[in-house]
Amino acid sequence: MKRKLAIIFVVVLLFAVNFSIWSYINNPLQLQSWTKTTMGVTYDPMRKQDTQTGNTYPSIEDMDSDLTLLADKVHAVRTYSMLKGQDKIPELAAKHNLNVTLGAWIDGNLEKNRLEVDKLIEVGRQSNPKIIRLMVGNEVLLRADITKAALIDYIREVKKNSWHPVSTSETWDVWLKNPDLVDEVDFIAIHVLPFWEGIAADEAVDYVFARYHDVQQAYPNKPVIITEVGWPSDGQPFKHATASVSNQATFLREFLNRADAEKVNYYIVEAFDQPWKKSIEGSAGAYWGIFNADRQAKYPMDGEVLTMPSWRNWATGAAAFSMVLMGLFLFTRTTLKLPGVVFFGLIANLAVSVIFWSASTGAQQYQTKLSVLFLGLMLLMQIMAVVILLIEALEIAEVIWHKKTARTFQPLTPSADFKYPKVSLHLPIHNEPPMMVRKTLEALAKVDYPNLEVLVMDNNTKDPAIWEPVRDDCERLGPMFRFFHLENWPGFKAGAINHALEQTAEDAEIIAVIDSDYVLSPDWLKCMVPYFDNKNVGFVQSPQDYRDRDQSAFKSFCYWEYAGFFNIGMVQRNEYNAIIQHGTMTMIRKSALLEVGNWAEWCICEDSELGLRLYEAGYDSVYVKDSFGRGLMPDTMSGYMTQRFRWVYGAMQIIKGHWTSFLPGQKSPLTAAQRYYFIAGWLPWFSDALALFFTTASLVLTGIILTDPIHSELPANVFLLPTVGLFSFKILRGLWLYQARVPCSVWKSLGAALTGLSLTHTVARGTIQGLFTSGKPFMRTPKYEKQGPLFSGLMTIRQELFLLILLSSAIAAMCSIEHFDNLSGRLWIAVLSVQAVPYVAALLTLLISIAP
Repeated sequence: MKRKLAIIFVVVLLFAVNFSIWSYINNPLQLQSWTKTTMGVTYDPMRKQDTQTGNTYPSIEDMDSDLTLLADKVHAVRTYSMLKGQDKIPELAAKHNLNVTLGAWIDGNLEKNRLEVDKLIEVGRQSNPKIIRLMVGNEVLLRADITKAALIDYIREVKKNSWHPVSTSETWDVWLKNPDLVDEVDFIAIHVLPFWEGIAADEAVDYVFARYHDVQQAYPNKPVIITEVGWPSDGQPFKHATASVSNQATFLREFLNRADAEKVNYYIVEAFDQPWKKSIEGSAGAYWGIFNADRQAKYPMDGEVLTMPSWRNWATGAAAFSMVLMGLFLFTRTTLKLPGVVFFGLIANLAVSVIFWSASTGAQQYQTKLSVLFLGLMLLMQIMAVVILLIEALEIAEVIWHKKTARTFQPLTPSADFKYPKVSLHLPIHNEPPMMVRKTLEALAKVDYPNLEVLVMDNNTKDPAIWEPVRDDCERLGPMFRFFHLENWPGFKAGAINHALEQTAEDAEIIAVIDSDYVLSPDWLKCMVPYFDNKNVGFVQSPQDYRDRDQSAFKSFCYWEYAGFFNIGMVQRNEYNAIIQHGTMTMIRKSALLEVGNWAEWCICEDSELGLRLYEAGYDSVYVKDSFGRGLMPDTMSGYMTQRFRWVYGAMQIIKGHWTSFLPGQKSPLTAAQRYYFIAGWLPWFSDALALFFTTASLVLTGIILTDPIHSELPANVFLLPTVGLFSFKILRGLWLYQARVPCSVWKSLGAALTGLSLTHTVARGTIQGLFTSGKPFMRTPKYEKQGPLFSGLMTIRQELFLLILLSSAIAAMCSIEHFDNLSGRLWIAVLSVQAVPYVAALLTLLISIAP
């Protein structure tokens, strides 16, 4: 009861902490207020569902509603076109006492230009006192839609047929470059948009007035009006300029107060967000409005500014969902100490908050069907990453802060009157070096066990020079050893040991299996067989260990990479009767093996598959982490990769063959803990496959972004957790757990991390191929394999090298473009850099493996 109360207290406390952090991040901004009426805003009546190229456009009622909303906030509006009903705006504006700077859109379509100019002249000649200026074109020369001479002709035509001041609107630099254009207009209409010039937000207002004064000084005899000035509230950064609500609010309030003080004539761009502009200006183009596309103010112009007004809803959701996750994981962990509860709770709150933050960012943006699909897919990937993160966090908590339980096993010393059941030890071999097998056989001959037979099963070795010496050694060592040579035998290793099962002595009760390279300790059987006195024990497992770790740095790193699983994962799984059975250093109750149907010849990891079937049949396991036998590690990078690929591919075969056993509910033959630990054990491999998906997606997106940086977005926020976050936590977890459970130095821990990372792509391939294919044959790990030349090694990791070259090229390209010299660009480069680390690790591990 006390424990449950303590967990509830921690959960509630973390809920409060989570909510408080959201509150702190979303603390209202204290900015200079703007309490006066804004001089003018640019006005495009297009709504969220409207497009410039489609047949839908705002109605008269829509425009009247917009002007009603603006009437008490601005003195004037500036329009851009005379078509699609916008010629009615002056009439509507007059109803609301709004002045109008009336504009005609000019581009390369001469027929449409004619309609625009004619309508501008027609409406401009009406007796509407609210029309104060006429504008012929908007950034026409900047876009180079028509020649300057043609533009001047239009301006002259409008001036000739109107009594209003006439001009055209261009960016400030275009005016400075075209003094002859200045001579044709009644006033100079400049655009100063520091965002599109990559100016940082804190320098933007000063930049606007500096450019305004430059134009004034260049043309002192012409009035200058700023007809576009503003800042976007969202979208991709541009160079040093970042689009955000806080930057927009800060810019506008500072500009408005300064413009008022300096008596500057201006139009803020713009009244309402225009989602359709994404296709022209990129994502930032949609967010320049003071109001959003739904005609809601983004923030007040007076008083505090909340950058995310709905943050409380998102914070509550994140904290509540974190509580649910903590409850699901923690209330079933009765052996977890309180510090472990707190640690797991912190990780759960952090991870879930990142997902809700990503979702909140997307929810505030204008989405298309395609972008919603992409965002949904990315959030799904983030959720998968969070599940992996939580499982790895729980592993840390359970290893570091776990109470000792009754399922901690030690080697046994049998009593003097113990009756030793007969053990039949099966030794499968295939194309193994006879001198290596001889060491194994000689060690078996020295095993101190009174009731033992050894069956050596050579399957499908074609060369008599390889298998006949093994046969001769068996004959030399005496009747305890029996040798079988199987020609064209099906089922690979499983087929061979199934045949051994048929040849096993009738009175044998225990089946033991070791690999052909293992040299046993004489006391293995005596120390482990007594565990079978418990009739519910189906198999007993000892760790894989190796005797050649000092041969090279490569083998030393591999050794400690293997050691992590047997000292951390297997020990923890043993606490819940959920270990992975291995095909060496294992013993199985013969009756149980026959009961569940022998070894599975359809699976290339027949050992792990058998262990799962024994659990499904209700049997228990025993794992003792003491070493009783040592084998040989792969000699080359190729062998190391082949071995891991087989393990992963076989695991995927097991998942496909037993998936119903992992479904929740009472019908599963596995306990809840067994289901959890098998799934938890496989998830890191799915994590590597997920990483390959994100790497591929990053490369594709980077290609698109580099091709069209303005109209593309860097989705760094949805990639941070699955890449940088998961990778960083994975490294931290490994080093932390190694220091707690594996007897090696930090240097050796780093070496293990390097070799483990080098297999990331191999694991990803094994996962994907294992899920979608089923015909891979058993892949033997070569022994005494000679190291090939460098080129041969590089060909072994050619896929990794290819991806490393692509990622390096993408990073270099991103760094070389000024457009991405901002936080978003740097985060994306960080994502690409982290994604490149496993491929760098593969190259370094290869070089270490071939080093003399």
